[in-house]
Amino acid sequence: MARKQGSHSDITGPKVRDAALRLIARHGCAAVSMRQIAAEVGVQAGALYNYTPDKQSLLFDLMCTHMDELLAALADAPIYGTAMARLEAFTRFHIRFHLPRRDQVFVSYMELRNLTPENFAKVEALRRQYEDALETILKDGEAEGVFALPDTRVSTLALIALLTGITNWYRANGRLSIAEVEEIYWSLVRKAVVAA
Repeated sequence: MARKQGSHSDITGPKVRDAALRLIARHGCAAVSMRQIAAEVGVQAGALYNYTPDKQSLLFDLMCTHMDELLAALADAPIYGTAMARLEAFTRFHIRFHLPRRDQVFVSYMELRNLTPENFAKVEALRRQYEDALETILKDGEAEGVFALPDTRVSTLALIALLTGITNWYRANGRLSIAEVEEIYWSLVRKAVVAA
């Protein structure tokens, strides 16, 4: 639906997405209604439909936005050199990108089950692009003789799950800094892939 000139869609639209993200991360998509999102934003429930056709579209938009931002950041990341150097750079990139996006990560991983099959396939294709970047590094490491993996695809998924899991427990006011966590996780990743 077209917005009238002078409307506040450029302000309210992002507020709708932010409110939906917070509520879905806290309660789960199935438990969050459009009315709750509207109340969080401070608009009438009917007004939400000026910004999104329905909750499915809103969830899909949140997931695609997260993946688009992740892929754009990865494309700009300084990941080059040997397979070992690239794996370390990827590991550190993944941690730094995901830690400040706890709600986005939760929604993007836990709410896939609430997407329609068509939307799921689109989000899955974006996720596959990211996974392929890591799998290429692992395959290159095997070709260089520095990595020994029973299955590069399974190893890719396992490493991404390991790295993404940081968002479940890390707290900025905890005993470890992000730099210290990066070192620990890089050590874990390196030991998981190195050839004997």
